Amino acid sequence: MLFRSTIRLVLVVSPIPAGDATLGTLFGKVARKYANDKRQFIVRSAVAVDQVPGDLCGDGVEGVLKLSPKVSRKGAGVEAEVAAELRRCRDGELVWSAEAGGTWPSEDPLYVDTAQHYVDELGEGVRPYFGPVFRLLQATLDTLPEPELPDKDGKLEKIELDD
Repeated sequence: MLFRSTIRLVLVVSPIPAGDATLGTLFGKVARKYANDKRQFIVRSAVAVDQVPGDLCGDGVEGVLKLSPKVSRKGAGVEAEVAAELRRCRDGELVWSAEAGGTWPSEDPLYVDTAQHYVDELGEGVRPYFGPVFRLLQATLDTLPEPELPDKDGKLEKIELDD
């Protein structure tokens, strides 16, 4: 299976959406948590930067998951899109990519409590974006292939992740 050697990832959000570092952090935190909780990846860290650093691989990192989002407010909602790709560290090979986009209302009754968690951590400015960002990333990351954790140590490492 192609993804046996691309399980431990670092996530990069670049460029920062709408020039707002907090929105970049929101994308990174939501994507990291989703990939760790709903997929069999171990996303060790997430960073939001305008330029992708060249030194992301190393220290056991096997791949780089890059998200290139765009967002804008549209009335009572948010229009959002993302281009995503997963590259293997050992050879730079593109092993997965996806693009998604849409417009969603800012107020989403399904995610009130979860949105509040991110608002408490990142500030009130992320509230109108949380629901649309979550829905966009859910649709995108659900298309990632499902790797198999290779051993008991990988399963323990996943359990011990700090989101």
